Amino acid sequence: MKEAGEFAWLLTFEGEETAANGAARGAAAAILTSRLPGVVEVVPAARSVLVAGTPELDPGRLRAFEMARPDADRAASAAPAPPPRAHEIRMVPDGADLDEIASRSGLSPAAFLEIFTQLPFTVGFLGFSPGFAYLYGLPKAFHLPRRGTPRVAVPAGSIALAGPYVGIYPTSTPGGWNLLGTTQRRLFDLRADPPFLFAPGDRLRFRL
Repeated sequence: MKEAGEFAWLLTFEGEETAANGAARGAAAAILTSRLPGVVEVVPAARSVLVAGTPELDPGRLRAFEMARPDADRAASAAPAPPPRAHEIRMVPDGADLDEIASRSGLSPAAFLEIFTQLPFTVGFLGFSPGFAYLYGLPKAFHLPRRGTPRVAVPAGSIALAGPYVGIYPTSTPGGWNLLGTTQRRLFDLRADPPFLFAPGDRLRFRL
């Protein structure tokens, strides 16, 4: 654990990324439900958790969450974490890179999509742009590098792959991921509460 700013600390987790992310999400949920005085915001990432607080927050009490050791005060005060939400995302397989994605995976587009739509995904963390979720669950055989030349504008709703991740672009932004298809679901809406469709730990499946 290290300081990350005024009254902010970064907890980090080692090991294979999906396992480290699971530990980070678990620690973030436990901190949120622990009712520790002074906690303002808890943000899980791929291998870490950022905890922002006030002068009232005792950083010594955060170390137990990073070390994954039982804590009597935490156990006595923590409320049960809410169950993960499940999402079904309807997609149109119209991505500009669909044929290349399938070919590099050794499959036809139809065969790739048949497998892809059976895969369960987990929201690991949010980043890059508001509402952009990094999804875990892609088999290693489908891991592809980013595009050699990023696109100046990727359309909003684009479903894309890069490395171990699947993501959906909430808005039109530059991007270098491989485009598989699109969805009409709105991922980011400032009028909604919360404004993001996804949260870390949510489960997700794609459907044609």
